[in-house]
Amino acid sequence: MIALIDYKAGNLTSVKKALAAIGAEVVVPGTPAELRGAAGVIVPGVGHFAATRALDTYWVDVIRTLVTEGRPLLGICLGMQWLFDGSEEDPAVPGLGLLTGQCYRLASRHVKVPHVGWNSLDRQRESVIAAGVADGAQVYFTHSYVAPITADTVASTEHGEPFASIVERGHVWGAQFHPEKSGDVGLQILRNFLRTVQERTT
Repeated sequence: MIALIDYKAGNLTSVKKALAAIGAEVVVPGTPAELRGAAGVIVPGVGHFAATRALDTYWVDVIRTLVTEGRPLLGICLGMQWLFDGSEEDPAVPGLGLLTGQCYRLASRHVKVPHVGWNSLDRQRESVIAAGVADGAQVYFTHSYVAPITADTVASTEHGEPFASIVERGHVWGAQFHPEKSGDVGLQILRNFLRTVQERTT
């Protein structure tokens, strides 16, 4: 069972539909206690980093425990940014801190921000979450803030400047784009996540 975290930062319907399309069983836990039985966790979201404040100490403790136990974690868009130390968008709100670095606003000197629409993935290295995703594949973005390129970056994308678009550290992954809105490429990302969840529970 995959737990889809709802912290009131966006409509979960499209994510749930995409997961259903690949045969995933999904639950939306109402409390941290309901999260404990999940085989994998997805943290989606759009909007302001302040929305992640809803994931208080209780949620953070359970998510960290699940990761320590080896259960896969995927952050999407704002959910990916939350995996990092924090964001300039709201410095008072800490991130989960599983990935190192601060998220920051895209420079708007030569491009329109927010970055909305299709853009390409520049593969940096092989990874589990991006298996079967070709270099240059097109995915759908809608965001103003980005994560830095670090050793955890699997793919980058350029919109005025390069930024991390897929990250991976162990069984913790993030996608700055929306897999649920990115056609076959996005479904492949979600299939890779589901396969890893299944492998770790058999």
